[in-house]
Amino acid sequence: MVVTGGSRGIGAATAILLSQRGWDVCIGFREAAEPARMVVAACEAAGVAALAVPADVTSPDGIAALFEAAGRLGKVTALVNNAGIVAAPTRVEDMTGERLVQMFTVNVIGAFLCAGHAIRHMSTRHGGTGGVIVNVSSAAARLGSPAEYVDYAASKGAIDTMTIGLAKEVAQDGIRVNAVRPGLIHTGIHAGNGQPGRVERLASAVPVGRGGEPGEVAHAIAWLCSSEASYVTGAILDVTGGR
Repeated sequence: MVVTGGSRGIGAATAILLSQRGWDVCIGFREAAEPARMVVAACEAAGVAALAVPADVTSPDGIAALFEAAGRLGKVTALVNNAGIVAAPTRVEDMTGERLVQMFTVNVIGAFLCAGHAIRHMSTRHGGTGGVIVNVSSAAARLGSPAEYVDYAASKGAIDTMTIGLAKEVAQDGIRVNAVRPGLIHTGIHAGNGQPGRVERLASAVPVGRGGEPGEVAHAIAWLCSSEASYVTGAILDVTGGR
């Protein structure tokens, strides 16, 4: 399994949970080398092989190196397309071209390029034996995130559309493609964009009355990767507490 953005948050929780279920894991990370090392150690403690690879998903060469490294663990049969960014809250009229290019390059183009590499490893038309891709979207894709980050929401809307189209494209190649849409989750992404208390501030708007934990999203991803979801493709699963 390849997990992009695997050094912290939902990516880290997913890598560790799936290692506990027997998957060898290769995580990609951009800068957080020490957290990535800790995730690898936690995966190895589950008795599987694991490694961390510095990989910027905006770099085609970096993505190629990530999958080449993963191939040293064995045949790649799963990708969790988790790497993504969000920027500081602002209105659309104040968004710069530079911000928009970075947002869509990381969140959309990076996901497409990673999926392309995964398909070349998994697809029966390329000599593979099949596999699964899980894209990490966001509830923002359907909520729109007005006056916060409509650009982020739009990038995740693109991921939803990609999931549906790609699922149909590769279904006969033995590959299932699904997505999870997390809601308000306790991860460092909120502090990273200047809103460390965002989950607590908005928790009252969540029907279940609280923010979610990365592990709760990881369990949804794990199910989509499992044989229990063998007839599920093109699905987008909300993990939002009802929001």
